[in-house]
Amino acid sequence: MWRGAKILFAATALAATPVMSQAPAAQPSELALAYNAQTDAAFRKGLQTRLAWTGDYVGAFDGTIGATSLRAIRDFQARHGMAATGIIDEPMLKLLVDLSDNAQRSLGATLVDDAATGARILLPLSLAEDRGETEVGNVWRSADDGIEVETIRIADTGQTLNGLFEVLSEPTGSRTVSDATFGGEWFVVRGKEAGRSYYMRFAARGTDLRGFSASYVADEADRLAPYVVVASNLFDPFAGEPQAPVVAANEPNPFSSLLARKREQGAGGAADARYAMASIDPAQPNLFEVPGESVPQEVPPAPAFDMAGSGFLVSRDGWLLTNAHVVNACTTVLVGQSDVVSQTIIDPANDLALIKVDRALGEPLEISTAKPRLGEDILALGFPLRSILADSLNVTRGNVSSLLGLMNDERYLQISAPVQPGNSGGPLIDLAGRVVGVVTAKLNAVAVADATGDIPQSINFAIRPGAATAFLSANGIEFEPADPNEALASVPDATAEVKDSIFPVICVGG
Repeated sequence: MWRGAKILFAATALAATPVMSQAPAAQPSELALAYNAQTDAAFRKGLQTRLAWTGDYVGAFDGTIGATSLRAIRDFQARHGMAATGIIDEPMLKLLVDLSDNAQRSLGATLVDDAATGARILLPLSLAEDRGETEVGNVWRSADDGIEVETIRIADTGQTLNGLFEVLSEPTGSRTVSDATFGGEWFVVRGKEAGRSYYMRFAARGTDLRGFSASYVADEADRLAPYVVVASNLFDPFAGEPQAPVVAANEPNPFSSLLARKREQGAGGAADARYAMASIDPAQPNLFEVPGESVPQEVPPAPAFDMAGSGFLVSRDGWLLTNAHVVNACTTVLVGQSDVVSQTIIDPANDLALIKVDRALGEPLEISTAKPRLGEDILALGFPLRSILADSLNVTRGNVSSLLGLMNDERYLQISAPVQPGNSGGPLIDLAGRVVGVVTAKLNAVAVADATGDIPQSINFAIRPGAATAFLSANGIEFEPADPNEALASVPDATAEVKDSIFPVICVGG
């Protein structure tokens, strides 16, 4: 029954690589179900986005892991010398983040608002510069004309989306069509013309048709094919209002060929000020979104993507409690974005660590001196998947499922609150705001599915409060014991009481 118990128990996905058993691999549908049931939609969409940037995924960023997504994961693993299991582990995730980030940076991929058409579009600004207006929108082109991206708007001409699709999906003597898909309110057409690959996407709102096209020479295919997949998914044709109709009802429809005819503005194709681009939220880049700025800024480099967890204040002089596996192999440990940890005390036997910053961070959390009751409502707080999800504190609710851990380990509690990589070291609190455990691990659902053919649901673990208080006392930390008679509160009130004392913990160079 306990064959390969280490397969089942992974100390968070960013801290331990799932060990594969020799049992027959789970069917793709089982793996897909495990991903869809045990990971957040934002993670799954981000995974699809990053696999598109590396050229492994071609499809919608819908957050549903199916056969196409699993094949992309396995293709990525196989291309980089990994076992093509379809199961994501730490080395794969780190490599995927690095390669997809490099792909974005090399293109200068930036979301911009196009004033000419009102569309929001992803542009490769390191390769193509703004050449200004055309008869139907705006165009960006590389210096050697090998790359071209164009926004297009056709308004109030009597042209319908279906009619435009029929025209553009029909091959000509010089243009082939390799794919033509009509989705009712949108369509996609791709193929080749004059030795160049092209891609077009259009959508309609009434008589207002908006779209974009991208074309590139064969030498640019490796860079531009992944860009097109991402740009198509992120394209928002009706993000804003255009400055003026590009094509009015009393004008002839100029869209008579694959791409609109170009009309350069001034020497060197300088763009009119009307067509200046506005970056989207440049102050809030996200690893699973495109960067918000086209020009590198002179700012300190972000910490390398190594390992991230959570921690919480246990004293007024800057001591925080977290997991040993979050910090025990780090060159540098950061609390938040900038506070460098000056001291670290590790208890590897109980997977606990004390870390200190040299300033007061706020009020310490009160720690229960008694273990929680079986079935008690609890909250897990922390910063899961911080390179993928939002940077803000995450709260999940569950209950104490068992007063014992895996294989009856008395140091642990089993909890049903969903946790993800990055929750490690975060507090488990009851509805009075008392710390009743330290989140430490989750059952790896994908690995279990692969090993047993069955998918576990919401089986996670926390270190008992007694182990935490013993560790604090042994190291002379004056923690705040919780009042056992404090009244329970609502989830929002309990969260509000503790949220300012919980911090992301980042391991650099581990």
